[in-house]
Amino acid sequence: MKTRDIVIGGLLTAVSIMIPLLLAGTPLMVTIPPFFTATITAHVPTMLAMAISPQVAVMVALGSGIGFTIKVNAIVGARAFTHAIFAFVGANAYKKGMSYKKVLLITAPIHGLCEALVVLPFGWDLKKAMLACGIGTIGHHLVDALVTFMVYEALIKTSLLKRPSNSI
Repeated sequence: MKTRDIVIGGLLTAVSIMIPLLLAGTPLMVTIPPFFTATITAHVPTMLAMAISPQVAVMVALGSGIGFTIKVNAIVGARAFTHAIFAFVGANAYKKGMSYKKVLLITAPIHGLCEALVVLPFGWDLKKAMLACGIGTIGHHLVDALVTFMVYEALIKTSLLKRPSNSI
């Protein structure tokens, strides 16, 4: 891995930890007790990291899990730790040439399913987990994907990021 990628990954990881620390308990965090939260922009660092490398994407996602565990609770933190799964899948798809827009879309159901499965052992039945947590997460993912895509395009225009040469 390149030094540049590690540095950018470290910066994105710091942002992914800071988002819950700064935004939890504000109007930018929607809460449906006991375990569902949606913090606007929380997925942006992880989604941006998918355009760098699978390793960086996983590192940034784990940072998000740390931030949510510290600021909210271990169950919300566990949900955030699952971001490593969608981030890894998305980063590998991007690396293989899938367009960034498609990557953001295909990772939404993976993200929703992973977060829904996390709350099952804590008293949510499958229907409630899929409706509240799964569908809610997919919606949140798509909102953050729009923000991320705008940032991604700006980074491409300024040459801070490059599209893969094999992009489809």
